Amino acid sequence: MQNQPEANGNRQPDARYPLYFRALICFAASGTLLNSVNWSAQFTQSALMQLAMAALLLSYIPVAYQISRRSGAENTEQLRRWLAFTDALLIGMAMAMANFSLLPSLLFLTMIQFNALTQGGGRRWFEHNTAMLLGVGVGYLIHRPALVVNADLNISAASLIGVFTYFCAYAFYTHNQIAHLRENNQQLQQEQRIANLASYKLSRYLPKRLWRAVTSGKEKEIVTERKLLTVFFSDIKDFSQLTEEMEAETLTRLLNNYLTEMSRIVGKYGGTIDKFIGDAVMVVFGDDASKGPKSDALRCVAMALEMRKRVREMMQEWYNQGISHPLQIRMGINTGYCTVGVFGTADHQTYTVMGTHVNLAARLESAAEPGEILISHETWAMIKQTVLCRDKGHVSVKGFSTPVKVYSVADLRKNLGGKLSYLEEHAPGFAMHLDLDKIRNYDKEKVLQALQKAQAHLKSKVIL
Repeated sequence: MQNQPEANGNRQPDARYPLYFRALICFAASGTLLNSVNWSAQFTQSALMQLAMAALLLSYIPVAYQISRRSGAENTEQLRRWLAFTDALLIGMAMAMANFSLLPSLLFLTMIQFNALTQGGGRRWFEHNTAMLLGVGVGYLIHRPALVVNADLNISAASLIGVFTYFCAYAFYTHNQIAHLRENNQQLQQEQRIANLASYKLSRYLPKRLWRAVTSGKEKEIVTERKLLTVFFSDIKDFSQLTEEMEAETLTRLLNNYLTEMSRIVGKYGGTIDKFIGDAVMVVFGDDASKGPKSDALRCVAMALEMRKRVREMMQEWYNQGISHPLQIRMGINTGYCTVGVFGTADHQTYTVMGTHVNLAARLESAAEPGEILISHETWAMIKQTVLCRDKGHVSVKGFSTPVKVYSVADLRKNLGGKLSYLEEHAPGFAMHLDLDKIRNYDKEKVLQALQKAQAHLKSKVIL
């Protein structure tokens, strides 16, 4: 009655249990038929039919096994249903040819209902019961059983033993299946944790849009297209000279610290890191989760301002660690239509942004002074109401036949005038940066005392 195992050479151990169940049921049915034969009397046609049916049941076991073993994988499910139908048909015939003995009939009937419901629900229940009734009809036509209820325990013994063994075996099979499912579930959870960790690691190497497409299996949806983007470039001034003056370990620690802080700020403002080129950083706004060209440009400029502020703070931290060489960054920003998508060969591809406006952003970064943020006229037009910029006129940049109108970013307008929240001054022997947004109320008096103490020492000092 059970579904057949997968018909292939790599059969799982649990897949053999349906074969064992079929064998138990057929043995039980054949035993019931043999016990119903009156061996002390002369054999009648009815007895011969019962013996033939018992032989058919026993021979059916190896035949069904060979059929299931040699079937192809493409028709396995269909074969299982036909074999299950045949099982119920033969059991129905055995019930009729055993003269509907009370206990065996009830046991076989219960077995058919149980097996049908556990194997396929209502549809299988209808198929199995139809097959059983058909088998009962065929058996009735062949054998013409005496419709007398027979409760002989000798006849019932074989079916009792067989069906009892069947249910015990099925319970053992179910226990093994549950244990196997639990083991598979634990393995799946472990694989899922590994996959999540790998996905997280992958997110650090790919742009967000491409990462989401790859992890969701939608990478084919990434197509090359034209978009209005704001592109940012930055690098450390005289970095090549710095590599010659510093130890490799110190330089590596410094650069990793710098890039980590810059990446954190990029994520804060919703930018997409396109690539790191040594000490240089390329960031794109507008490709992923764009909030409009003006918002993209404003967030990019605000990010650049925070980067500049953070680098100035880090310079003091590096100085306290023994790194006296001042690090200053230059930044360039441009807004325009760029080509974004996947470029490369069949063996190696990269997701990046290309176009004239990308080149202009890189040229503005090269033309900027240390600590300066240069933006194009297109970017300035979108952020001029919120950001104060100084007009620097036109500059000649490599690769462009005509001079380009540029502006130098001062700060957000809200941070200037009476609402100034950040002060910074540098001189030989003196460095100060004051960020009012980060000073807590309970530290205010401490900061004022430090300033007053520094003022008193400076006034009393005679400087030659």
